[in-house]
Amino acid sequence: MSPTLPAAPKSPRSPWSRLPRPVWLTSPTVLRTEVLAGLVVGLALIPEAISFSVIAGVDPRVGLYAACTMAMVIAFAGGRPAMISAATGAVALVVAPIARQYGLGYLVATVMLAGAFQVVLGALGVAKLMQFVPRSVMVGFVNALGILLFLAQIPNLHDVPWAVYPLVVAGLVLMVLFPRLTRAVPAPLVAIVILTVITVAAGIAVPTVGDKGKLPSALPVPGLPDVPFTPHTLTVIAPYAFAMALVGIMESMMTAKLVDDLTDTRSDKTREAVGQGIANIVTGIFGGMGGCGMIGQTMINVKNGARTRLSTFLAGFFLLILCIVLGPVVSRIPMAALVAVMILVSVGTFDWHSVKPATLRRMPVGETTVMVITVIVVVATSNLSIGVVVGSVTAMIIFARRVAHLTHVTSVTDPDGTQVVYSVTGELFFASSNDLVTQFDYRNDPDDVVIDLSGTHVWDASSVAALDAIETKYAQRGKKVTIEGLNQPSAAIRERLAGRL
Repeated sequence: MSPTLPAAPKSPRSPWSRLPRPVWLTSPTVLRTEVLAGLVVGLALIPEAISFSVIAGVDPRVGLYAACTMAMVIAFAGGRPAMISAATGAVALVVAPIARQYGLGYLVATVMLAGAFQVVLGALGVAKLMQFVPRSVMVGFVNALGILLFLAQIPNLHDVPWAVYPLVVAGLVLMVLFPRLTRAVPAPLVAIVILTVITVAAGIAVPTVGDKGKLPSALPVPGLPDVPFTPHTLTVIAPYAFAMALVGIMESMMTAKLVDDLTDTRSDKTREAVGQGIANIVTGIFGGMGGCGMIGQTMINVKNGARTRLSTFLAGFFLLILCIVLGPVVSRIPMAALVAVMILVSVGTFDWHSVKPATLRRMPVGETTVMVITVIVVVATSNLSIGVVVGSVTAMIIFARRVAHLTHVTSVTDPDGTQVVYSVTGELFFASSNDLVTQFDYRNDPDDVVIDLSGTHVWDASSVAALDAIETKYAQRGKKVTIEGLNQPSAAIRERLAGRL
């Protein structure tokens, strides 16, 4: 009998072999879908990235670099697969003042600082606070963004050759009608190509993208911003950076939630917030203008069937190749075409359903008031984050007043007149507890007083202090008070604070 040979030793498995393989590696169909979706989004990013660069007052290559780097970095660092991040109108509006006043170096420094803020805010869990932003504030945020995007196009329509106006109208007509033929190619891209061909072939002299600055002809080179690293620089850029960080997180969280709903999947909001910060830092290193989640381009990606991070990465990669190879062609795009694109984007951004008479009649007055205040503050300050903060505070005040009026106190006195029972219903917190003390008849009540709190909940120290005050007023008149019916959390907070306030 031949001897048994020893088994060959197993080669150690690489740590990478234990990682789950992406679905697009095992499915040619998914791979094709992701590649095509990334290509379409990459094409669609060109006009908007250039337009947002114009809004921010920087060379088009600054917005294009931002779109490339944001998409490629967030594909790895983000928490929502298939979501597109790039240069956006919201960020462009926030950073435009510092770009105009101080130049590109300060803009890049602002972007990098904003990214650092987002990493810190994301690590602190600020993304979870988005659930406390009311819907009316979100609607006001979107409507104000649409208005600001439209107003940003006015300078491009002032003191320009007359041919600009029919070109803008033609662009709008093309973008409205072309989707009726096919949606395989983005309508904005078709409009830009046709208007560019017309102006070049007919020799029409109108402002072009090349008049706004030089397009990229090579890969971006990493580097630090050309600014003095002094406390003065920090005081200049910090307010804009913090505003950009908040706006970027808010818009990214809104976009991520929308994709969650469309795909019936969940995303990691904390990772997404941190990822946005990392992407903005990298974008700043490569001289980009920064950005955040893009609702419009993300919808294009998802509706084309994309579900993985590959499509997001390829959108940025294809855009970079297109810019470097087709830079001379892109520089001849008439500004009228981009104005038409941004007008349509602003119209599509605005939530027209929210201002329909039927909607306004059904909506509570407080909700409409919050939305209007948010819009007014954002448009007046050109700062989306200020509007959201003011709108949220307004909503909290209206909610507190509304809930405070829902607290009721009713009393029942025994027939023999020896005991009175007060029943309190509603929520007890700082706004409602202030009036609670005045709803008892301290002088005329019998000596035995029962306060039934089974229909309420004690939320804060103000409510405990009010109950202490009620007991004190009765005690001063030699009357006994019994408080009963407290649920466990209410009893715990009262036991901890009663008599100590």
